[in-house]
Amino acid sequence: MSIADSLRELSIEEIQQKEKDLRQELFNLRFQQATHQLENIMRIRAVRRSIARAKTVRAEKVIDSEI
Repeated sequence: MSIADSLRELSIEEIQQKEKDLRQELFNLRFQQATHQLENIMRIRAVRRSIARAKTVRAEKVIDSEI
């Protein structure tokens, strides 16, 4: 099961909370990078893509709920 599939099982509110958590994690990763404490810089890319997936799935659910 892919990450997007697992997000599709959540409600819109849960997806919004997940996105909020991911944004906080991204902030922390950027802060660590600025202070040269980040060991795995690819984690930033992975979190950014997870945020994009969450936004996409949320938009799909909003469209489906309007129909």
